[in-house]
Amino acid sequence: MSGNRRKAAVALAATAAIALFASACTGQSGSGASDDASKETTINFWHGWSAPGEVKGIQDTVDAFEKAHPNIHVKIVGNMTDDKINQALRAGGSKAPDVVSSFTTNNVGKFCKSKAFVDLNPFLKKDGIDADATFPKAMNEYTQFDGVRCTVPLLGDAYGLYYNKDAFEDAGITSPPKTWSEFAADAKKLTKTKGDSYEQLGFMPNYHGYESTTEHYLGSWSPSYFDADGKSNIAKDPAFASLLTSQKKLVDSLGGYQKLEKFRTGFGDEWGAKHPFHTGQVAMQMDGEWRLGMAEDTKPKFEIGVAPMPVADDEADTYGKGYLTGTIAGIAATSEKQNAAWELVKFMTTDTDAVVNFANAIHNVPSTLAALKSPKLKYDPRFKTFLDIAANPKSTTTPPSVNGGAYLTSLQNLGFEVEKGTQKDIGAGLEKTAKEIDAAIAQAK
Repeated sequence: MSGNRRKAAVALAATAAIALFASACTGQSGSGASDDASKETTINFWHGWSAPGEVKGIQDTVDAFEKAHPNIHVKIVGNMTDDKINQALRAGGSKAPDVVSSFTTNNVGKFCKSKAFVDLNPFLKKDGIDADATFPKAMNEYTQFDGVRCTVPLLGDAYGLYYNKDAFEDAGITSPPKTWSEFAADAKKLTKTKGDSYEQLGFMPNYHGYESTTEHYLGSWSPSYFDADGKSNIAKDPAFASLLTSQKKLVDSLGGYQKLEKFRTGFGDEWGAKHPFHTGQVAMQMDGEWRLGMAEDTKPKFEIGVAPMPVADDEADTYGKGYLTGTIAGIAATSEKQNAAWELVKFMTTDTDAVVNFANAIHNVPSTLAALKSPKLKYDPRFKTFLDIAANPKSTTTPPSVNGGAYLTSLQNLGFEVEKGTQKDIGAGLEKTAKEIDAAIAQAK
């Protein structure tokens, strides 16, 4: 998996770019698709993948589609940022995309509310596709907003725990932790100090650590971000205070924020060979399914273990769940070939062999329940951990919001204050942040 692919998927900064993209299409209803998908036609498919293996995986998928639909020709445009997509949709015309894939699931609420992408419910109904029976629960949740399904899942990402088996053995740890208390104890046991720094850190808990964001951590709880009225629920659901408290305790037990930050600044790039898990600087890493291949490619000097992330202490019976996100596909409201575009979207996202082949090609998690069970899946035995997390109905995601991932940025900012010690009253911080989130959503409506 390419660095660009991951950065686009997890960067909350992408919210601003997507906001422009969505607003550019506001008012485009996209209703009444009237093109004849059985006629000779050409559609444009824009995506963000850029690594050679990923680009080949897309091309192979499209080749298979064109073989099954010889009258529909697909022009592929890759390595497309959200800004470039926005510009093309503003300009319109024959070169604008008909089908778009995006890595930013946080902004599905914007896509649906602004009608940047068309509602796919009529297309699914027409073809007798039951989305609830086709896609994993969490993926179903992040592809729709307010009853409008303007996207469908196109492969997924599942977060789990990577651990250094050799370091575990040296520390006398016989199995990966299943609860947060076990995790915190293991992180401390695995930590070896060296002067005022570390020879080996059990786990990098700081929020600027790779992938350790509040929403990724919360996959270990069962959070309800919003109540039934759409108001922020972070001050009422104890999961949020529990996560913030637990993370802060872990930071303090491992040496404190300043010491950890100083160590973190010496880490190699998240997407390079010098990633701190690859080098053995940290013994445990929260990360997605792509990390396994990337880590093994660097030929580490230890054996890598993979497990689900440990869960909150009071949810021990939910061990095996995790946080899910992924790539989404939709049809641009500006497209005049929406029926033909749907044929491509349907093939890429619901045809079991197509989903499996693409997952095999780019080492992502399949995004249909049937594909997750397919005997044609090829993977390292350890990869099954992520397949199981994806299929687990208790796995969670972050819900779409009308203003994208802004609510996650607000929560993350509170997390920064808590771990630094500048916000000591977590309850008060959550109350204030909830009001900030509600005000921002009200302004966006």
